[in-house]
Amino acid sequence: MTTDFPLGAHLVTPRTVYSHHGIYIGDGKVIHYSGLASGMESGPVEITNLEDFCSGNNVNVKTYKDSYSAETIVSRAMSRVGESSYSVFNNNCEHFCLWCITGNHTSIQVDTVTTVSGPSIGSMAGFAARGVVAASGSVVGLSGAGVMSGLASTGAIVGGGAVAGLAILGAAPGAAMASLVNSTVLADDPNLGTDERDSRSVGRAASYAGAAAGTAGSIAAVSAMGATAGLSAAGITSGLAAIGGTVGGGMAAGVVVATAAPVAAAAAVGYGIYKFVRWVKD
Repeated sequence: MTTDFPLGAHLVTPRTVYSHHGIYIGDGKVIHYSGLASGMESGPVEITNLEDFCSGNNVNVKTYKDSYSAETIVSRAMSRVGESSYSVFNNNCEHFCLWCITGNHTSIQVDTVTTVSGPSIGSMAGFAARGVVAASGSVVGLSGAGVMSGLASTGAIVGGGAVAGLAILGAAPGAAMASLVNSTVLADDPNLGTDERDSRSVGRAASYAGAAAGTAGSIAAVSAMGATAGLSAAGITSGLAAIGGTVGGGMAAGVVVATAAPVAAAAAVGYGIYKFVRWVKD
């Protein structure tokens, strides 16, 4: 294996479901956040040889238009040797390398997972809500009467009707998604810099705001989109059918879309605001 890499190079080597990152410091040595690279037990920032870093896999060099000098990159990497605060979502090997090279504490892998997870989990929540609606109420099933009966039965939990049921089915998983994002990707960490911690704090508040906005937006869409406007029984039936029609379905599909929106919004708004605030601070 070649060791002819530039000093301070960002090395990337594939693993089964992710890529592992490290900083080349010369003489066949790499500084990396060992993390879970060698198993399930989290490891520290350490110096290792290139062969162990790659674990028999190929290695590529990631290049940058703007970065610190090679000497500064190596110095920044050396300054964290021995640190043992690894976190998959908050402080992984890619976070470490990007901080060494650009000063930005970020991870493209985490960005990608977060971007994809919101809509995916939202879809699952939507189908779960459809199941609740189908099974609840005095009329079982996904006919127009069944959907309205299920929504009314769900809304009755908080002393409301079908509108309240729609709100519950969207807000509950939306709040759960916000909590998940806030306890993982946007979790506070005293080891991080002030700007990063402040940006995450804003993002955590925004994730709950996103869930609330997504819920309100879904109800507003139901009210406005159908042939019968408003939130009467006819308005809800018409609105859900119109929303479902956008994906080739009917009322049941409308329930899926309307209740998935708050989940997707919680992830997208929370993480999006965090990235925006971080960009402004940078």
